[in-house]
Amino acid sequence: MKILFVSGEVYPLAKTGGLADVVGALPKAFRSLGDEARVMLPGYPEAMAKVTDVRAPLPLADAMGYGSARIVPARMPDSNLEVFLVDCPEAFARPGGPYQDADGRDWPDNPRRFALLSRAAALMGVGGGLAGWQPDIVHAHDWQTGLVPVYLRQWGGRTAGSVFTIHNLHYQGVFPPAVLGEVGADPALYHVDALEYWGNVSLLKAGLVFADYLTTVSPTYAREIQTEGFGYGLDGVVRARAATLRGILNGIDQEIWNPAADPAIAQPYSAADVSGKARCKAALQAAAGLLPDAGAPLLGLLGRLVWQKGIDIVLGALPEIVDMGFQVVIQGAGEPGLEARCREAAAVFAGKVSAHIGYDETFAHVIEAGADMFAVPSRFEPCGLTQMYALRYGTLPVVRRTGGLADSVADVDESPDGTGFVFDGETPADFLAALIRARELYDRPAAWAEVRARGMTKDFTWRAAAVRYREVYESVLRARRG
Repeated sequence: MKILFVSGEVYPLAKTGGLADVVGALPKAFRSLGDEARVMLPGYPEAMAKVTDVRAPLPLADAMGYGSARIVPARMPDSNLEVFLVDCPEAFARPGGPYQDADGRDWPDNPRRFALLSRAAALMGVGGGLAGWQPDIVHAHDWQTGLVPVYLRQWGGRTAGSVFTIHNLHYQGVFPPAVLGEVGADPALYHVDALEYWGNVSLLKAGLVFADYLTTVSPTYAREIQTEGFGYGLDGVVRARAATLRGILNGIDQEIWNPAADPAIAQPYSAADVSGKARCKAALQAAAGLLPDAGAPLLGLLGRLVWQKGIDIVLGALPEIVDMGFQVVIQGAGEPGLEARCREAAAVFAGKVSAHIGYDETFAHVIEAGADMFAVPSRFEPCGLTQMYALRYGTLPVVRRTGGLADSVADVDESPDGTGFVFDGETPADFLAALIRARELYDRPAAWAEVRARGMTKDFTWRAAAVRYREVYESVLRARRG
């Protein structure tokens, strides 16, 4: 089977969050199954600089008003996977991140920028294929690629099947109606059963309505987004697609996230020999400016500092957490108010709390390896990957019972196969109650070691997820054959 994955970010070429990890790893899993998987993303300067085996570019006739654009075939630097870069400097060679400028403001022309990406991907799936290679399935990810199935449907003919994955329904790509003309979408699609969304246009809704099949990144999240509380105004659209919706739990790249062979950490270790984890903890304490204390339970928190992630829940409990003897290390960036609260906490609890504002991939590995426990207090979490990394590194997760967190972490007091601590509610007291249980287990080293070993041997490989995605692709192709 031939599959083209298209996304606004792909690790290691461009990354703002877990989406990049998913689209960077899943195609490799398909290759291990014998399928032909390729990837497409914007030609950001950092991505253009990292790829290898760059070949002759293919011209793109319609550059969405940006002048000139082309598709550059190349290979991924870490896996030799085939990649197509949509090279359009006017659209993608900018300071800041993939979606925002250096001051954190969304680029005002984001609809056109990502329509260009979507159009290029759709062109690959039409007729003989733009590159002489036509995928059987174009697999689009999140609102940035929501127009892929729209273009395929508009153009008709012998096109690839389309699958659209919702990584986070909260981010909907909502823009004024005039966007339809700018991106070459049929104005007749501006109605409630197509792209219209409360007087605007939603590119996420475009994917939800027009893709042949929908997936999301955990079974629990697939159920949650069909409810008013988690649907953010699109739950009715999702319920209407329930027969062609499937939740598939993300995997992790166990080559990159492997404590036995991780060059970023102080000493390798494994489930069979965890002795190196103590040195990793000492190295984290030193790097984070925490007091050297082998006996203090060390809590890590890694992720975007936004309301969704529940960082305020942990910050609200910090005085009690520190009183219990914990050390805490936080890494992330996001809302200025939460960033400021993290810095203030590090100043108030110097030597006990450390805050690193920003994102450093290497330091993320150092945190996962050096911490004893890992907090994921998200108010909603489509899947989450950091808790799976934590389990792999023998760092017991403390998570809220939602989405993929509920699907990947079993509570030690609720299951004989428990691997962490799960809480309900959204208050500091709710989180603190789970952390107290974690501390009680931490003070029983033999019992702690047993749970830690169970978590380190959990199978979160992408191959298992790829098998389920392949079932979805086969279903799409059967339906298209009639």
